[in-house]
Amino acid sequence: MIVLGIESSCDETACALVNEKREILSSVVWSQYEEHRRFGGVVPEIAARAHLDRVDEIVTEALNQSGKKFSDLSAVAVAAGPGLIGGVIVGVMTAKAIAYAHHLPFVAVNHLEGHALMARLSNDVEFPYLLLLISGGHCQILAVEAPGKYKRFGGTIDDSAGEAFDKVAKMLQVGYPGGPNIERAAKMGDSTRFDLPHPMKGRPDCDFSFSGLKTAVRYQIEALEKTAPLSEQDKADMSACFQAAVVDTVVDRVKHGIALFKKQYPQGKHLVVSGGVAANTALRGALMKLAEKEKLIFAAPPLKFCTDNGVMIAWAGLERFRLGKKNGLDVRPRPRWPLDKMDE
Repeated sequence: MIVLGIESSCDETACALVNEKREILSSVVWSQYEEHRRFGGVVPEIAARAHLDRVDEIVTEALNQSGKKFSDLSAVAVAAGPGLIGGVIVGVMTAKAIAYAHHLPFVAVNHLEGHALMARLSNDVEFPYLLLLISGGHCQILAVEAPGKYKRFGGTIDDSAGEAFDKVAKMLQVGYPGGPNIERAAKMGDSTRFDLPHPMKGRPDCDFSFSGLKTAVRYQIEALEKTAPLSEQDKADMSACFQAAVVDTVVDRVKHGIALFKKQYPQGKHLVVSGGVAANTALRGALMKLAEKEKLIFAAPPLKFCTDNGVMIAWAGLERFRLGKKNGLDVRPRPRWPLDKMDE
């Protein structure tokens, strides 16, 4: 069984082929980094046009890289949401055209399920498992029971962690994309210099909040700039303090999630972290220690598969297809699609 997957929900145009032996036959990702860098963030209209310009050649390159033809495929999968709707439409219409022209089954994949199931390809994780899905647009803790079956323990009540990283990076003028640049600056900084809040820490639930932390950073920056422009050391120290606050808060929230997970799923063995922010090495290290302390097996996709890619869509599509879950060509792209309600 071979499935082709297309991803275009934000600012990466990607396509990949995977098989049921958990082999990645090809993976092509084209990043729109240069198109958005001067704006300090993703511009939806620019993203949609860039996807439209590139998607055909990305699909062709993925096929050529794998040595396969459309006739070798078992199904075609696509991220049908959630995401920036212009980009999602480009991917969905491309996948529908391929499915129609080559008489292939069509599988509409929730982009978040791509992240959620990626560790099953890279780490062979067994159901059920506890998942921290942490990215630019989402931050939530869920129990993963099977493809399409998720129980949500908590999520963000305002900003996602990735959004907070990007906005703090913009305030500090350390460049876009924010996450990698904050992490790079933090390595040279003093994580104890500034007193920043750790929102929601200690609460008995599993929810997140990052807007207050982001505002606190802005106030600290404004106070510093009253006397002099930010120095490189100021930026490094603020990056280190901000990152430490995020990591500490996330670990605290996940700890509560683990308690709920163990109570409801005593057979569960894994703590999985996935999504773009899962590429942050400080966060991965802290969660690895937490998993060890809680006697769970820590699992995370390789760094290159934490950010958006076609492999995760192809794999999620394969997981759904082999369970008999496929879709008609009347599926509509969706800007919002909660993971715990995806089959409704």
